Amino acid sequence: MSAFTTLDPDGPTISVGGASRATSVSSVVDRENPVWRGLSRADVEELRGIRPSESLGQMFAGDPGRADRFTLRCAGLVVDLSRNLWDERVREALLGLARRAAVDEGFRRLAAGERLNTSEDRPVGHVALRSSRRADVGVDGASVRDEVEATLDSMAAFVHAVAFGDIRGSTGRCFTDVVNIGIGGSDLGPAMAHEALRAFRVTGLRCRFVANLDVADLESNLVDLDPETTLVVVASKTFTTLETMANAEIARAWLSEALGGDGAIGHLVAVTADPRAADRFGVGRVFPFREWVGGRYSVGSSIGLSLMLAVGPAHFRDFLDGMAEVDDHVLAASLEHNAPLLVALLGVWYRDVLGLSSKAVLPYSHDLRRLPAYLQQLDMESNGKSTRIDGSTVDVETGPVVWGEPGTNAQHAFFQLLHQGTSVVPVDLLGFARAGSTSAAMFANLLAQANVLAFGRPADLVPDDPRRPHRVFPGNRPSTLILAERLDPRTLGRIIAFYEHVVFFQGLVWGINSFDQWGVELGKEVARGLLPLLGEPAGRSGPVGVDETAPLDTSSLRAIEWFRAHSADAPVRDVPSGDSGRLS
Repeated sequence: MSAFTTLDPDGPTISVGGASRATSVSSVVDRENPVWRGLSRADVEELRGIRPSESLGQMFAGDPGRADRFTLRCAGLVVDLSRNLWDERVREALLGLARRAAVDEGFRRLAAGERLNTSEDRPVGHVALRSSRRADVGVDGASVRDEVEATLDSMAAFVHAVAFGDIRGSTGRCFTDVVNIGIGGSDLGPAMAHEALRAFRVTGLRCRFVANLDVADLESNLVDLDPETTLVVVASKTFTTLETMANAEIARAWLSEALGGDGAIGHLVAVTADPRAADRFGVGRVFPFREWVGGRYSVGSSIGLSLMLAVGPAHFRDFLDGMAEVDDHVLAASLEHNAPLLVALLGVWYRDVLGLSSKAVLPYSHDLRRLPAYLQQLDMESNGKSTRIDGSTVDVETGPVVWGEPGTNAQHAFFQLLHQGTSVVPVDLLGFARAGSTSAAMFANLLAQANVLAFGRPADLVPDDPRRPHRVFPGNRPSTLILAERLDPRTLGRIIAFYEHVVFFQGLVWGINSFDQWGVELGKEVARGLLPLLGEPAGRSGPVGVDETAPLDTSSLRAIEWFRAHSADAPVRDVPSGDSGRLS
């Protein structure tokens, strides 16, 4: 099948940020590529030849049906792609790219829980976490349906027992507060969902989330709590994560001081893929999950225990069902109607063809304020890669920088740059029809920003005075609208799964492994090696990442000397010196 369509060679142009660039192309070459290794520079050069010649304003004016043709439905979400810098020729070319990358087969493998994490030789099974109501739920060729159901039932029983006072603290008082200690996927997903589902917290339990190694995070969360009524959930896949275990040890000491060592155990719960490590630490209960659950994809696993403790088992099930509905959409939809795929392809178009390096996610919802931070990990840890699955170096751009804030707040912070700055930033605008007494005002702001980004304000509509140049808006800046009736557990599950699949499809097109995170590891190893030089033990996990006999670079030496001189009671230890050296 042809990857791209043949084009008119008349030199199309596109205006980005006010600049118009012309390109000429005689044709886009048909090419058979039975083994897809990932998007190449040659592919990008071909795609550059089909950039639309018209602005968004011109395309809308000349095509009354554009909004209808570029708007999709996805499991209760409305996804409007019409304000993006593409036309039907671009869409067809990108779909041709998706066919060459065999994205449909790739997703079937994901849904089947196959070993897609090749660098670590691990299956990827997070889709199974929300598929347990189906008969054929499997990971790595084995059925996991009963296991997933048993975990959910165990979590639900625990939540009911805590909420109704059947499980109490060591002094006999009911639990009133939950402190979730984790970092990365063990924090960002549950914390984001807990905020998003504020209106659905039905158990009466108050949840707090601690992630930062800075002790101020934990101290500020414990300061007004009573140890007798506090339940601490330690969430760590390996139960060796430095930040999490440091906070867990402080929390355990806080509990032990008030309740005694044995009393503290009943206030500690572990969520981990290594139950034996949790038992060695000393906890009252362990809720396990499997190695095939990646951290940034784990909110639907027992990592979501603290979320369930707040919203209850029924709402947590609705949350999982919303995820499953998007999975079903992707499995059933044609490529042309597959909403996460088309958003993913637009991302590739912007990153590689138009050279746009970042993406803003702007929820018009206060309760969704942590969604951008959650998506930063999901997207940048998954697709921030420069090596293909086969070990070769990519020769195109991969994952964008993801950032954002709640919409109306952002309007008073950085929308100036979005509208009139020199960098064009594609944005996702998320909105809801039923969001309380200010729903109409919120939606009016969302729609206004989308329209000003797309259509701008030309000079002839600005009064002729000395300020005119400052009041012109260039427009032609892309946005995607993602709309839902209201933010509830099912809708939140849909949004999370939607973005998971966007990231996955982009990884397939780029030929990279979206499920490892080697870039996270080296810095942690180096930090453990530096700790003894700063007067601290190296920590409980992993090898030391610095050869202590090797000389350090002079910048590191000066920083260590400064820290020793300014930190209280820092013990003195010789530091290997030298004019040059390396950390690892």
